[in-house]
Amino acid sequence: MGTWNSRGLRGSTLEELINRTNEQYREKGLALIQKIPTPITPVRMDKENRHITLAYFEQKSTVDYIGAVQGIPVCFDAKECSADTFPLANIHPHQVRFMQDFQNQGGVAFFLIFFSHEGLFYYLSLRELLVFWKRMEEGGRKSFRREELSPEFYLEQKGSFLIPYLDGIQKDLDNRD
Repeated sequence: MGTWNSRGLRGSTLEELINRTNEQYREKGLALIQKIPTPITPVRMDKENRHITLAYFEQKSTVDYIGAVQGIPVCFDAKECSADTFPLANIHPHQVRFMQDFQNQGGVAFFLIFFSHEGLFYYLSLRELLVFWKRMEEGGRKSFRREELSPEFYLEQKGSFLIPYLDGIQKDLDNRD
């Protein structure tokens, strides 16, 4: 059995916090956001316990969450980082393409980054990510540092919401005008 911080279990706490936040938003009628399961094809089953023991991914996943906030389509991916430098290798080109296409259809796409060593949540808009992405594609850094991030997009817990990412969406929309 892996420990809580093993690679296989990394992000499960973040996912649980997001799922609870999504449930709170749904209960208050503020948003309807769902976790997107990664499609798998079972190869081997334990028939006695009805468990999948071996499977492969059917396709590349695009984002972790998708839904609507007050009529606005929203998609995002959650990433955990245990240092002040975030490697762009944790984000895949097909995810960026999907998010760009999503925004071109009038949606809001972003990354929710949890800097676990600091206990900080950050709303990384697709627009902000693309600055770092372009720099990487042009031969620059393959990561970004926390100090490069816009201070206004750190999410501060308020009220009962564990991760108040709707605040980030509102700021993101305000900055588009």
